[in-house]
Amino acid sequence: MGLFSRFAKSKDSGAINSPVKGKAKTLKSLKDGVFSEKMMGDGVVVTPEEGKFYAPISGTLTTVFPTGHAYGITDKNGVSVLVHIGLDTVNLKGEGFTPAVKQGQKVKQGDLLVEVDLDFVAKNAPTTDTVIVVTPETKGETSILLNKGAVTTESKLIEVK
Repeated sequence: MGLFSRFAKSKDSGAINSPVKGKAKTLKSLKDGVFSEKMMGDGVVVTPEEGKFYAPISGTLTTVFPTGHAYGITDKNGVSVLVHIGLDTVNLKGEGFTPAVKQGQKVKQGDLLVEVDLDFVAKNAPTTDTVIVVTPETKGETSILLNKGAVTTESKLIEVK
């Protein structure tokens, strides 16, 4: 029985949750010419309703931008996820972002990544829309589970098998 439970566990480990409470929509809706064209991988956009962003999967923070606007997490199975908060937010040079993590740190799904002043970002960047993509180096098939409607940090957006 232990053998079967291990298989069941690894099958579920590819579920990627929303990093923030908000409204999900398709990548294509972003119309930015990069994420919307899936150049960074397939995924979902969430328009955030609150400023706390959480790890969508458990793993190691392989990338934490010094500006606090983007986070790359790779899980034990090699699934690599990028969370990119807003568009052109790199130009804010970290203002409005208070990271709670550091590159190389291990996180569990649901751990706080960053607190964001959404009002500041909304006034100083084109959008607060947050991109969640499975990056191209990930092996396996990416399935979009949810790309419209209200989501919470418990909502499963993407699955990799």
